[in-house]
Amino acid sequence: METSKVYHIGAAASLMVLIAWLLAWEMVVAPLKPGGSLLALKVVPLLLPLRGVLKRDVYTLQWSSMLILLYFAEGVVRGYSDRDEISRMMGYGEVALVCIYFACALLFLHPYKKAARKLARELLDKVNRATHE
Repeated sequence: METSKVYHIGAAASLMVLIAWLLAWEMVVAPLKPGGSLLALKVVPLLLPLRGVLKRDVYTLQWSSMLILLYFAEGVVRGYSDRDEISRMMGYGEVALVCIYFACALLFLHPYKKAARKLARELLDKVNRATHE
């Protein structure tokens, strides 16, 4: 299987699992209030890039790799500070899923960024040659 396809599948799968993970955490596994809490709404921002990630949209993967870092911070804070052991484990699970998404997204984007740098260098060389003539 082509490596970019593997990275795309990894990013898409980890994003979908993260959404399910966060919903399960706040609604069933360790909700702040019995029956679930409004903290489950924190998955809404993750739904915004889902379609673009599934379609391999480069721009969406770029900005979502920055958005996902908010969930990294939340997972670290809750993993370190929650009193409930299950909730702490869910926080560390969130961190792991975010790291998988982030790594897969960056590895998927690497060839595109490399090609963009090459094109920019070529254009700059053309401009420099045109101005020196």
